[in-house]
Amino acid sequence: MDVGIESLNVYAGLARIGVRELLAGRGLDPDRQANLLMTSRSVGLPFEDPVTNAVNAAAPILAGLDPTDRAAIELLVTSTESGVDLSKSVASYVHDHLGLGRACRVLEVKQACYAATGAVQLAAGYLASGVSPGAKALVIATDVALVDARAGFAEPATGHGAVALLVSDRPRVLTLDLGAFGCHSYETLDSARPSPRFDIADVDRSLFTYLDCLTSSFAGYRDRVDGADFVTTFDQLAMHTPFAGLVRAAHRKMLREAGTSVDLVAADFERRVAPSLRLPAMVGNLCSGSVYLALASMLTHADVSAGARVGLYAYGSGCSAEFFSGLVDAGSARAVQAMGIPAYLAGRYELTFAEYTQLLADTADVLVPAEHRTVELGGYRKILERGRAGRPLLAHTGAKDYHRRYEWV
Repeated sequence: MDVGIESLNVYAGLARIGVRELLAGRGLDPDRQANLLMTSRSVGLPFEDPVTNAVNAAAPILAGLDPTDRAAIELLVTSTESGVDLSKSVASYVHDHLGLGRACRVLEVKQACYAATGAVQLAAGYLASGVSPGAKALVIATDVALVDARAGFAEPATGHGAVALLVSDRPRVLTLDLGAFGCHSYETLDSARPSPRFDIADVDRSLFTYLDCLTSSFAGYRDRVDGADFVTTFDQLAMHTPFAGLVRAAHRKMLREAGTSVDLVAADFERRVAPSLRLPAMVGNLCSGSVYLALASMLTHADVSAGARVGLYAYGSGCSAEFFSGLVDAGSARAVQAMGIPAYLAGRYELTFAEYTQLLADTADVLVPAEHRTVELGGYRKILERGRAGRPLLAHTGAKDYHRRYEWV
């Protein structure tokens, strides 16, 4: 049975700030932009939270389904580092506002930036088992960025938003190589979110753990797949992208370990990796959605018309990692390009540094539970009207008796 991703869509908020302007505003070395390999980062507004991000990413996918296919969604999983309650899941709100059926399994999972891939693989295994023929699963990676000046150079690299993936036995976007994977996990504190108000990170530990887990998870993949070779097996690569400079370093490390001559590394990077980094350069790190934003970027910018095998690497701090693979073709590219992701990203409102710093204060409590809260949309109508481009969007409007409130605008 073929199983994989049937549809993929991205929502990265309505606003962005240029990385150069952010570096200048913080008084950071502008030459570091070359290492980040980023042009802008997505910025959340006070009415955008993990629920709205998830719903706004998934709604266009569901709009394209007929009633029978929509009713076939038997599993909804949200993966997030931005939970809004210690018991009630983000997925419960998402399920409601997407209008999914009452017979759907609904849950939220957490494992930093790896969680969505774990959910995709578990969903694929369920579908491939055949216990529920024709069933579909909706996996949505959704997060809110909390970074501010304390984050240093991590601030311009951190994104905001969601990636929605419809998993089924009609994998138009990516057909998974079932059983072809390698996992590597152990406990470490390279980054964490101990409070709904801030993140912590050990940058050096995180970078080295990412690289170590890539080597080790690919070794696990190679143990399962006879003859697998990092250089020759995969026509394209899509990796978790905290920032593109780290992906470039990871690619270089893997090719050197494979014995590739130094003069061939740059050309291989441009051919097999660079296409996956163009959309992430406009958004920043989308946490567990990051690898799928890279996949969307690759399908938008690489030529896969003859068919291609993609090697994918998912990494989550804490840590858990997986290397896996799948097949794409011209139909995959058409399916992703039909969502209009690059045009949407280019059309987001570009903030000044002053507007950006004000927003950080306004959104600081978006994840903090409140008994009663009202979120005013009035001051953001201009951004909202421009960004939604005539389509309805879900907005967070406050809370009553700790029950979070949302409305379509």
